Amino acid sequence: MFRGIDEVDWASLRHAHGSAEDVPGLLRGLASADPAERETALDGMYGAVHHQGDVYDSTLACVPFLLALAVREEVRDRAGVVELLVSIGGIEGGSGAGELAARARAAVRAGAEVFVRLSGDADAGVRRAAAGALVRFLDRPARVLALLRERIGVERDDGVLIALAEALGVFAQRYRTAGDAHADEAVRLLAELSGPPYGPGLRLAALGRLAACAPERLPADLVPVVVRLLRDRSGQRARSGPASDCPGTDTLARRLRRLRPSDEEGSQLLRTLHSALGGRVADRVALLCGQLTSPDPLDRCNAVWMSAGLFREWRAGHEEPVTLIGNQLGEEEDRLHDAAVAVLVELFELARPAADPLHTLVAYRPELRIRHRERGAPTLGGPLKALARTGDARATPVLAEVLAGPVVPHDLGLVVPLLGRAAAPLAPALRRRLAQVPPDEPGIRDRAVPLLSALTALDDAESLPAVLRLLRGMPEELPGRDAVTGAAVRALGAFGGAAREAIPDLRGLLETGCAVAAADALWSVTGDADAVLPVLLRESGDPASGPHRRAAAADVLGRLGPAARPGLPGLRRMTGSGDASERVAAACALWRTADESDEVLPVLRSAWAEHPRTRTTIAGCVADLGPAGAPLHDLLRAELASPRRHVVAPGGHGIHADLRLLRVCREALTGPGRRTTR
Repeated sequence: MFRGIDEVDWASLRHAHGSAEDVPGLLRGLASADPAERETALDGMYGAVHHQGDVYDSTLACVPFLLALAVREEVRDRAGVVELLVSIGGIEGGSGAGELAARARAAVRAGAEVFVRLSGDADAGVRRAAAGALVRFLDRPARVLALLRERIGVERDDGVLIALAEALGVFAQRYRTAGDAHADEAVRLLAELSGPPYGPGLRLAALGRLAACAPERLPADLVPVVVRLLRDRSGQRARSGPASDCPGTDTLARRLRRLRPSDEEGSQLLRTLHSALGGRVADRVALLCGQLTSPDPLDRCNAVWMSAGLFREWRAGHEEPVTLIGNQLGEEEDRLHDAAVAVLVELFELARPAADPLHTLVAYRPELRIRHRERGAPTLGGPLKALARTGDARATPVLAEVLAGPVVPHDLGLVVPLLGRAAAPLAPALRRRLAQVPPDEPGIRDRAVPLLSALTALDDAESLPAVLRLLRGMPEELPGRDAVTGAAVRALGAFGGAAREAIPDLRGLLETGCAVAAADALWSVTGDADAVLPVLLRESGDPASGPHRRAAAADVLGRLGPAARPGLPGLRRMTGSGDASERVAAACALWRTADESDEVLPVLRSAWAEHPRTRTTIAGCVADLGPAGAPLHDLLRAELASPRRHVVAPGGHGIHADLRLLRVCREALTGPGRRTTR
């Protein structure tokens, strides 16, 4: 197995953590008789030699030894070795992409005959891992197809059969795209496997792959068929008993396994199908509802996580599955309960159908209202955050109880704006808490910024004394001072003319890193364009300011109206910026200030198409201009008619941004103009 291993100059090779001189020990550990040592060695391979999917020169040097390990029957846990080889040979991206990745693929492909041998191995785990390798690394499609057909005919292990069906689907998709006739035979085999007498897991795998490569071969009653198969499969799994994780060393590989779904195979089967169905949203929603009403909590848990992918990408069909996800909040199983909370937190106002169970949860389980973390400031607990993000007024008294406690979660200020006027009763408590924050406290950022953000959202001018107390009292070198200053300045701007007492403070900040925000606030308080124009001209024209600050300065210039005309030459130059946000801010400012629509419309149309994250800014400009914004109304109508979200991002940020875009588009098309020219 290790012939020649000591002849490799490992010390001159590198992996993710430096010299690869420890790699021989890892390779030998993979062949150890001790299970803990084997797992630790595999953990080390993924943590260094194949770190985060990258490849290094030491990775290439490992391939011959990994191939040798894979075929030695006396080596235990060879399935993990085969999976590692498949991952090394299949890398397409990451910092290890390029020449090293190509060489890694070539090295694994050169040993592809090993996978032919392993496809008939006595170990089912090895056979399962080898199935996909046949398609990825073996040349000659006729031979690959013959091998897959042969293995399907003799295989009796359900897990291996599913892996073979998955491989057959990859084969069909690859060669159908290339126009190879072998793909048609693969599709025929998949269609055969998708029906009786085959087991439910295998049929689900075949249906998922047919959806991707030959949707015309799917049954007309696809959703009822899949739901029935899922229930049959769950019944089989319940009769066979739950799988257990063996005790052992707490390695990275073991921790990663614990993070996977309890029923990883079922999760993968349904994810494959959902992914292949793509824009068939009605079918996907019906399928999710079938999953979410399964008697098996593992099926429901998988469905909850899958629903997040649908909600992040598509704008329709959320109400019924969200209601069913809300129903999972009463379940005693922690994994299912936690999954439901995590998904509902992402949905903001889309979670309203689940508001009742969310309110019940925060009302009767106060320990869930705040999430205390080992590191970092505490945050709102998931159920309370989800309820507040829906805009439900019932969150307000619960937040008031949180404010009355000893700790204010650092993200509280982010949910108050979502409650709108319903959050007004929180203002006195927020004001009192802010007045209690010592201006010289080292942890002032975590305590003050949430309170300032919330009071800003409420336009609470009565908190002016507490805001000024912090702004004036913080020592120059206080950690977090800049963040608190920025939050305080934004609050003063929100208070408008009621903050005239702060005018000297704002003027004093016009030469600092907070200059743009201070100028914006000063304009809101005084309406004196002459006082802020020099600062905005300086910041918008300074190459050292950075695109974010220049864009912010351009945005304020646009709100000044005709008074910003001295800034027109600089704004015109900025419309050629390489940064999309800066380009759009300048174009919007030109349109607002000088009505230079002929010059800016091409800029805005181009940014709308090429940089979707700028769409809300553009739509806001169109809304502000009222009838004058009509030349871009076609973009807004098309956006409202589109079934897909304009950005897809994890954590709910994409959903929140998309809901805001849709709201602004509707306002621009139906509401009166709001040209901001104070």
